[in-house]
Amino acid sequence: MSILVIGATGTIGSLVVERLAQQGADVTALVRQTGTLSLPAGVKGVVGDLTNVASMRQALSGIRTLFLLNALAADEVTQSLQALNVAREAGIQRIVYLSVINADLYTDVPHFTGKYTVERMIESLDLPATILRPAYFMQNDIQIQPLVQSYGVFPMPIGAKGCAMVDVRDIADIAVAELLRRDRAPQPLPRLPLEVVGPEVINGPAAAAIWGQALGREIHYGGDDVQAFEAQLAQNAPGWMAYDLRLMMSRIQQLGQIAADGAAQQLAQLLGRPLRTYQAFVAERVKAS
Repeated sequence: MSILVIGATGTIGSLVVERLAQQGADVTALVRQTGTLSLPAGVKGVVGDLTNVASMRQALSGIRTLFLLNALAADEVTQSLQALNVAREAGIQRIVYLSVINADLYTDVPHFTGKYTVERMIESLDLPATILRPAYFMQNDIQIQPLVQSYGVFPMPIGAKGCAMVDVRDIADIAVAELLRRDRAPQPLPRLPLEVVGPEVINGPAAAAIWGQALGREIHYGGDDVQAFEAQLAQNAPGWMAYDLRLMMSRIQQLGQIAADGAAQQLAQLLGRPLRTYQAFVAERVKAS
């Protein structure tokens, strides 16, 4: 029996595969085609596509535990629901699903509402799953680092409410801990929702100040213009995706992404170490540049 990682080629999924292999787990990675991904030693690749039910049935055959990470896609809901239904048909009773924080509150944001729909399926069918609900990824800011350093502006319009930003390496470590806990349990474990956050809330001006401290010069917050944010994204991404992320930024400005009391402490206990901070992430990025 094996742990199947769906989303194995992405930033988080590839870390999950790597860390599971390091732990000696029997890991299978779902890939779109052979030869496109260099997998860690001992990890098996299986070809499949979330839009192809037959390929998913084959990929899930003989699997004991499932990690489901679905990238932002126009048909994300269909892909995720089909994957979970095929997994249920295959008798899989150990699941870790990567959702998003505030999925129930960002009702006008397509990919948030889509993930909440998947959560509702997990709950209504009482699937034995851990639902991971991460906040804003620190690594989102890698793409804007050149702008910060060249123009002295932090351009992400995250507003004043703030986000409990989380490092994707912590997300992967938490996912691995839950996958192994479920995989090694003699019986399916009860459903568990987990807000996956960093140790502090960072807003736009605070993020700019942290970059300024690391760079040794003043960095300004670029403001809350989500229309300009959408236009910038649309230069390199599909229009529907740019608009989805614009709506997300509007909700972040209105509501923030702030975890329940004690969530960060619970995660630190689960990992047995402190969570990574945004200051440490920025310092690492600046040192590497």
